[in-house]
Amino acid sequence: MATAAAPAGIPRPSALLLLTELPRALVELGALPLALPILAAAPRGDGHPVLVLPGFIANDVSTSVLRRYLKRLGYNAHAWELGRNLGPRSVGPDGEKLIARLHAIHQATGCKISLVGWSLGGVMARLLAHRAPDAVRQVITLGAPFAGSPKATNVWRLYQLLTGHRLDDAGTRALWDEIAAPPPVPTTAIYSREDGIVAWQACRESDGGAAENIEVRGSHIGLAINPAVLYAVADRLAQPRDGWRPFAPYGLRRLSYPAVRSTAGS
Repeated sequence: MATAAAPAGIPRPSALLLLTELPRALVELGALPLALPILAAAPRGDGHPVLVLPGFIANDVSTSVLRRYLKRLGYNAHAWELGRNLGPRSVGPDGEKLIARLHAIHQATGCKISLVGWSLGGVMARLLAHRAPDAVRQVITLGAPFAGSPKATNVWRLYQLLTGHRLDDAGTRALWDEIAAPPPVPTTAIYSREDGIVAWQACRESDGGAAENIEVRGSHIGLAINPAVLYAVADRLAQPRDGWRPFAPYGLRRLSYPAVRSTAGS
């Protein structure tokens, strides 16, 4: 099926993938009970704070399964508490509300914070890591279109309509250059080639440093409930601060990850 090309040569997802997003997400939700034994065997957390950022239009309800799972593993998981994610309307023109939320958790816990951002929330997580690196431990993005053009998604027109944020002005281009640059902390980009909302090619990290890409199978709107994603997030959060290593699933777990493409420097 033909797809419209996004700027920078990245094709947007096909209409078929877009139209089947919801039923595929329901299948992923239904797979959760079957995956509980494997999810329960994930590495235990060390209690450090984790801030989970929802995707475009979504709120903290959308990340509740993920946060509950992380809490059961021992993490101090936090919601973003900024309502629906409507870009600048939610976080402020310069992200000041979200930065304040990050600093509040940092000051309350005395610990660096891991950021887990879904879609637009992942884009914001990368921006936080650039602007407040002293408060950030690592960044994990779920289907976040931070590379290439901000229009490499099937919902960019809806985004502009609901947020009032133009994606083609000079300010946005400069902001996107900052977001696309590798953050100064370990970074994991989780993506799916079956994503019907954003182009998977725009969700991958560039080579170099403590950075990696993890491919999973599934929809975009099901990423925060996808068992393979939950396990990968838990594994990444369990990495020691000074001993980060690329994701390396073993045994039958490897079947859930079509290709673990590490871009770590060593």
